[in-house]
Amino acid sequence: MLKCPNCQSKDLGKIGVNQYYCWNCFIELTVQKGMIHTHQVEEDGTLSSLDDLFSEQERTLFS
Repeated sequence: MLKCPNCQSKDLGKIGVNQYYCWNCFIELTVQKGMIHTHQVEEDGTLSSLDDLFSEQERTLFS
């Protein structure tokens, strides 16, 4: 089961193909080739990567 690497919540909403939104900490997650990519949604709607805040192990879907 997919969980947020930031807050460990499983309260995720699906917003697109392989795209999810964490309702607990309000970040967007994209799953690509078994890796979770994290983004913060900015005020203007653009996305800023948060991947550098997490280790590769924390972002790996099946570890």
